[in-house]
Amino acid sequence: MRVTLRHATPSDVADLVAMRNASRQDLTARFGKGPWSGQASEKGMLFQMRQGTIFIARRRNKLIAALTLSTRKPWAIDRKYFTPCKRPLYLTGMLVDPSLQRTGIGRLCIEEARRIGREWPADAICLDAWDADAGAGEFYRKCEFREVGRATYRTAPLIYFEMLL
Repeated sequence: MRVTLRHATPSDVADLVAMRNASRQDLTARFGKGPWSGQASEKGMLFQMRQGTIFIARRRNKLIAALTLSTRKPWAIDRKYFTPCKRPLYLTGMLVDPSLQRTGIGRLCIEEARRIGREWPADAICLDAWDADAGAGEFYRKCEFREVGRATYRTAPLIYFEMLL
């Protein structure tokens, strides 16, 4: 199986919102309420498009995955935990259709993100993940990200990860 990512456009916003809300409902059903439980909106998704570049994957015209890369440091990231580099790239969001999770699509998206990062060019991909059962820390470890720190933003415990390119 192969995943090809392309830039999302405003015409993809409704599908992105639907997948994000399906993912948030799935996490809330499995792990209870948490920072992952809020509802996404089209206005919020358009704002996210202005803050970074959203890449999407479709299969038979159905949205199956999305990830957001940005050269702008997210507010919850503390740079002191990361290896100093000139061109960090931040993975600020990643979604896989809940019905397709654990099928390898997420790992393929990370491989594409790594390829995109090298072409950007970037020196590292940095991210944070919830340090909770609903978090994706184990997934990022399996994708060869290295844990570099832990912090709490508001009430959400976070794990910081990086992948040097």
